[in-house]
Amino acid sequence: MARLADLKRSQRQKNNDENSEISAASLSDPTSDLEIFSKEVLSALISDNLPPTPNNFALYFDRILEEKSESLRRQIGSILEFEEDDQSEKSIALEKTLKQGFSSVKSILQLSATLYKNISLMEKILEKRSEEIKAIPSLSEANELIASLSGDVGKLSGILKKQVSHMKTIYEETATIVKQVENETIFDNQYGVYNKRYLIAKLEQERNLIDEFKHKSSLIFVRLSQETANTMQSEKAQQLMIRTVARLLLKTSRRSDIVAHFGEGVFAMVLKHTDIESAKRASERLYDLVASSNFFLAEQEIQLRIAVGVAELKASIGVDQTLVCTLNAMEAADQDSSARYMVCNP
Repeated sequence: MARLADLKRSQRQKNNDENSEISAASLSDPTSDLEIFSKEVLSALISDNLPPTPNNFALYFDRILEEKSESLRRQIGSILEFEEDDQSEKSIALEKTLKQGFSSVKSILQLSATLYKNISLMEKILEKRSEEIKAIPSLSEANELIASLSGDVGKLSGILKKQVSHMKTIYEETATIVKQVENETIFDNQYGVYNKRYLIAKLEQERNLIDEFKHKSSLIFVRLSQETANTMQSEKAQQLMIRTVARLLLKTSRRSDIVAHFGEGVFAMVLKHTDIESAKRASERLYDLVASSNFFLAEQEIQLRIAVGVAELKASIGVDQTLVCTLNAMEAADQDSSARYMVCNP
């Protein structure tokens, strides 16, 4: 009996060991396309000698995903939609709300100023009518009525002056606060992308990361070609075309890319963990995408053309120098109608 009990215990232990091995195998072996892809991303990070931080993982995740089939990209994209929770989006929404509040305060002050002007005008009219009535002695009662009415209007005017003065003080305080917040904003409301301040801060950050981890990143500058811009004399039409370019930039960018408005219709795209050859290919795709997206204004059809400058971000070159070099490359591309892009040569 003792031997039988020992055999049963041995069998139970063996079964437990086998179950443990099965459980470990099931955990180690990917069971979905997302898990297989995530392991591939992690392997790529380790192979490139980069720390598997959340930021680096996200960058490689997007970069490697670009090389996969369209069906896999759609499948993984649908999964990612359920967990979208970007803090930057929340900051953008907050900035929009704050600016709307500022606009409301400004409207209230303008309305109050209009009311004050109307009351002042009423006072002047009453004074004028009062002088006219004084010339007619038989209307003494009318003069008394006018004097009484003038006194009431004067009191109301005094109250409004105090209120307007108080509202002006509040407006100035609010304007100061909004100006401080505006100096810290990261979003360009006009084009729906990041602003120049955010771009420069991210370029400085990426330069430091390149110095630390020795990876490759690139910068692209884009604007409407001068030839395309000159086809429209209307400033409003030009703004519509520039907004179209901004929309297409967002459409073609990866989640890890940074799209920003540098100023005067010039847009920048920071391609993290992307070497210069990959940046060139991205520039070609962007050029073709814009060229195939014709712009319609009323009955006129305009083929959009852009000028593109490309540069590799290097730890040994300052951000200001890289910006100037990339801008010069973009201008050179604009001068050459056969060029899809020009590469910055420091």
